[in-house]
Amino acid sequence: MTRTELIAQIKEKRSLLCVGLDSDAEKLPAHLKGDVFAFNRAIIDATHESSVAYKINTAFYEARTVQGWEDLENTVDYIRTKYPDHFVIADAKRGDIGNTSTMYAKAFFDKMDCHAVTVAPYMGEDSVKPFLDFPGKWAIVLALTSNAGSKDFQVSGVKVQGSDRVKLFEEVITTAVQWGNVDNMMFVIGATKASLLADIRKIIPDHFLLIPGVGAQGGNLGEVCKYGMNADGGLLINASRTIIFASNGEDYAEKAKEEAKRMQREMAGYLK
Repeated sequence: MTRTELIAQIKEKRSLLCVGLDSDAEKLPAHLKGDVFAFNRAIIDATHESSVAYKINTAFYEARTVQGWEDLENTVDYIRTKYPDHFVIADAKRGDIGNTSTMYAKAFFDKMDCHAVTVAPYMGEDSVKPFLDFPGKWAIVLALTSNAGSKDFQVSGVKVQGSDRVKLFEEVITTAVQWGNVDNMMFVIGATKASLLADIRKIIPDHFLLIPGVGAQGGNLGEVCKYGMNADGGLLINASRTIIFASNGEDYAEKAKEEAKRMQREMAGYLK
């Protein structure tokens, strides 16, 4: 999916919503008997009108080995076939030496036909570049995350080439942005770090940002939109548990639809 196509969907739906399919088989409504794909299919059908993207956290699928991978592939195929206007993210957090990253990229781009993969930039340019070699595909680079441990490294000060000290996440963004462009690279910025979004936008005013952490993790949607939006919208705001587990009963899809619609309506108020 191109940047132009993604922006068009945001404007048409007046939505920045990305639904996270963190589908833990042990938390599904009892009547589904652990059938993750049936659960995902119902959630997708219920939320597609309010969302522009789906983020599939691959850990919840990889943990179940063969059946998990089948559910992962079936979920991606279902979205790409039935709702091809939606942006599909494999939240896999890959990042290794170049030839290994190439294999990861082939798995998620060629075999599964996802639009994007989250990548960890710690190993540097050659670990990220392979994900940028696929036309129409995106690398989403981890920059500033919403977990408590982000303070251990990401917000630490570092001195770069004799300059004043900058935070490590700022150096990651400043460096990584040179490897790609606004058409194939996004950055992960946690919603709980919304106060830093204004400064981040000074570094990357035009790039898309994937924003996890709204909802169960405590991120504030209004602050994220206030400090992070640009003229194109420029955000994919992810909500996972608050939507997909809005109910653990047989009405789970209906409740997911209601929560997704509620978030979309709030987002529409910011997308003037």
